[in-house]
Amino acid sequence: MKTLIVEDDFISRKILKEMLSPYGECDIAIDGQEAVQAFRMAQEEGACYDLICMDIMMPNMDGQEAMKAIRALEKERGVSEGDEVKVVMTTALGDPKSVVEALYRGGATSYLVKPIGKNKLLSELRNFGLIR
Repeated sequence: MKTLIVEDDFISRKILKEMLSPYGECDIAIDGQEAVQAFRMAQEEGACYDLICMDIMMPNMDGQEAMKAIRALEKERGVSEGDEVKVVMTTALGDPKSVVEALYRGGATSYLVKPIGKNKLLSELRNFGLIR
């Protein structure tokens, strides 16, 4: 599994990487702009991500904007619905407005509120069919 961790907080990046690295390669981006760049480069190299874990609140470009840009890149490349990268939005915000924005308008696959527990994250990945 190839994962892109998009998180501006060092500790959160480190924790996610520790949880996910046993399951495959993990790349890091510190904001939405870097995430879109990394996603585009991976597409061009034919080494697409299987999973993106992305914080919502980040400087420069937030997770919602990055999510929309990533979904637009997939459409441009003709990625069919259901074959898109799985995106778990992560945030300290558990309010219904943020959930609706991430899942229904943004095209996220899932939404987890911080602090993220390892069992909850791995359960989501199993549900996606990314790990056993």
